[in-house]
Amino acid sequence: MHMINQILETHLGANARLKNAEALSGGCINQASRLVLDDGREYFLKVNQASLADMFAAEAAGLNELRSTATLRVPAPIGQGVQGRQAYLLLDYLPLQTQGNQPLAGTQLAALHQHTAEQFGWLRHNTLGTSPQRNTQQADWVRFWQTERLGFQLERARRNGYPHRSYELGQRLNDELSALFADYQPVASLLHGDLWGGNLAYLADGTPVIFDPAVYYGDRETDLAMTELFGGFSADFYAAYREAWPLDAGYPVRRTLYNLYHILNHFNLFGGSYAGQATRMTEALLSEL
Repeated sequence: MHMINQILETHLGANARLKNAEALSGGCINQASRLVLDDGREYFLKVNQASLADMFAAEAAGLNELRSTATLRVPAPIGQGVQGRQAYLLLDYLPLQTQGNQPLAGTQLAALHQHTAEQFGWLRHNTLGTSPQRNTQQADWVRFWQTERLGFQLERARRNGYPHRSYELGQRLNDELSALFADYQPVASLLHGDLWGGNLAYLADGTPVIFDPAVYYGDRETDLAMTELFGGFSADFYAAYREAWPLDAGYPVRRTLYNLYHILNHFNLFGGSYAGQATRMTEALLSEL
């Protein structure tokens, strides 16, 4: 409690008094709590080891980048830093539920993606789960994906025991990646970056809320691809998105490419059957070249 009171005093002033701290479940990386103050204000607190302070700083910056678009709702960062031996991120608390207005989520995601930058990447590196995600800015999308995404994960996978044949197939795919972009040049859209079903929820009135981002500027198809990787998004969500901003005809092939990045990341985090899944995806993509 002392640590929490210190955090509240740092960011909310000496008059901020904690009434109750409720531990929350659902996160697999950080300890999370709902904080209720004496005056009724509520906040969401994430805590982890002090060495991960930069992870929280990048998350706060990403949330602010998303908030600046006034499209999809995100929790507002209040403050982050290190208190004692622990890093923390203090956010506005939003009471969330799993069901809501999915068509609105699709429309607002398309609006988010219409916020663009001159280069692909971002002004800082961040994390995907607990994995490092590099965002070195580049003008060429294929080169960005070769170096900062697929190539980066392949090298990590090789060090983590990825089968040699699978690694060689991945390297061949990476070398020939431009063939998948012969008639398609994406703009650098602002992306959530880790948009699976667990990172979308709703307020009581149905308003969509996204959180736990891995923000960067890139091909909008990457966000759409990840929504399809583990499910949880309705046909109405996709119909609303496409009505707002239709997708290119080559998306179904590139969807596999973009999700290969996440499956390789899952292999690097968890190992196991993800190696076989990544290999099959790589083979399917090579057959399209």
